[in-house]
Amino acid sequence: MELLLLPFLEASVRTATPLAFAALGELVTERAGVINLGLEGAIIAGCLGALVGAGVGGPGFGFLGGAAAGTAMAALFALFVITLRTDQIIAGAAITMLGLGLTGTLYRTLYGASGASLSSPTVAPVPLPLLSEIPVVGPALFAQTAPTYALYLLLPLLAWWMHRTHAGLALRATGESADAAVAAGISTTRVRWAAILFGGAMGGLSGATLVLAQVGTFNEGMSAGRGFIAIAIVVLGRWSAWGTAAASLVFGGAFALQYLFQSAGWDVPYPLFLGFPYVLTLSLLALMRGRSAAPEGLAKS
Repeated sequence: MELLLLPFLEASVRTATPLAFAALGELVTERAGVINLGLEGAIIAGCLGALVGAGVGGPGFGFLGGAAAGTAMAALFALFVITLRTDQIIAGAAITMLGLGLTGTLYRTLYGASGASLSSPTVAPVPLPLLSEIPVVGPALFAQTAPTYALYLLLPLLAWWMHRTHAGLALRATGESADAAVAAGISTTRVRWAAILFGGAMGGLSGATLVLAQVGTFNEGMSAGRGFIAIAIVVLGRWSAWGTAAASLVFGGAFALQYLFQSAGWDVPYPLFLGFPYVLTLSLLALMRGRSAAPEGLAKS
């Protein structure tokens, strides 16, 4: 049993990492009253940006390239939603379709027909002394790659910032009631722009983590719905940083189970295994119906 448990826990944390990056970024965006369905586009842009950046200057440049690409997609979304005041849902869907199509076109243009076999420099797991030797949880939590450790630091900082700083209060006030926030002297336009750009950068880092810490290459459409799952994770985490992290780990476990089921050799069509995380998403959203704590102003302006 332990032989199965340890790889499962390790895989759960590993696959939860890109989901958590995207979901925490979306959490900040939604706390500002904006729902960004273009997150999927930011993630796939981050995947390609990471590939290009890593090819130029190694994994460090790859993560910067991924974050920059995700931020660019988010800036385009913010331009339409905040500046031009178009519908958030329609604009987000358009950004996702643009991201999926544009990355495929750029990939083929930059790397040609042989690009499918292209590999990228990657980061290796770095076991932390002593901590990685803790029974069961040690290898799962402390024998991971650098992005996972960065997430460990980011999570408590983000939770503290949202609830213990004036900027975090301004963010939450904007999401609850933009009119009341304006009356209190808060620039809701500035807050929302900053929140959207942060969410895009986090989406880009999510894509970069997929390429540089997990897959080692780029494939068209490799985001595979993770942006939409990240939005569901925010709902299941009840719009809190710690809840979002916990929900990310649940979905990381779902992806790990998917891989475990596929490797078990069961005589079941493999698309059923591929659909497991998405079925879980729908099931949990149905169970959470009526128990959400969404910001009052979410997607209303």
